[in-house]
Amino acid sequence: MEHVNKVDFVTAIKARTKKFVLDSIRFYQELPKTEEAKILGRQFIRSSSSVGANYRAACRSRSKAEFFAKLSIVVEEADETAFWIEILTESGITDLTKAQPLLNEANEILAIMARARKTVSNNK
Repeated sequence: MEHVNKVDFVTAIKARTKKFVLDSIRFYQELPKTEEAKILGRQFIRSSSSVGANYRAACRSRSKAEFFAKLSIVVEEADETAFWIEILTESGITDLTKAQPLLNEANEILAIMARARKTVSNNK
């Protein structure tokens, strides 16, 4: 795997997490208009939008400790987003085929952020 410099990595992840939020909004808009879908969908949209917002905040951190804390929130919110997608599909509210790309991206972002957080904690 080729080495990517820090600025390019940060720029790419900012764009990726923003796209994730936009894709999540589109997914949410396609959910059925049932009460269950609305309740679970709001939980999903809150956690998925938090992924992008908190990564952006992490990039403006004033210290390694603050950066670590914000990355920790991104990890938690990406995992929560995956959970809500699983609930939405396993309950039959939406099809896994519609949700799978978003679930894959949530899990990939989760893995990237968990690795980044581990790197930060090892360099304290």
